[in-house]
Amino acid sequence: MIIELDLQAEVPIYTQLVNQIIEGIASRRLQLGEPLPSVRSLASDIGVNLHTVNKAYTLLKQDGYIQIHRQRGVVVHPDGMPPVTKEFSDKQHRELRPIIAEAICRGMGKEQLLDIVNHLYNDITQQ
Repeated sequence: MIIELDLQAEVPIYTQLVNQIIEGIASRRLQLGEPLPSVRSLASDIGVNLHTVNKAYTLLKQDGYIQIHRQRGVVVHPDGMPPVTKEFSDKQHRELRPIIAEAICRGMGKEQLLDIVNHLYNDITQQ
């Protein structure tokens, strides 16, 4: 698993880690049931504090993307991904709204925004 962190970014490192693991699952580079590095191993590999990786793994577990077992370690959830719930949908609306509003303020039209979404979707799913 290749993790690329931007230590200068405003986005916290644990959030970058969460986002990259979710993208790895979405792109199928990480398969259901696939083992992930231990907290200690991943922290050492990417040069961050154990607590940073632990926080990322805790969030991924809470959201249903991974399982953490004493004997088996950390694995991508073998039973599939979490469903789209009303809470998830509401969260997406809240997070996307200011991004779309800023794009509109800068003169982007609906088609440009949809092109960006389509491009990112195709890039992640490699279509």
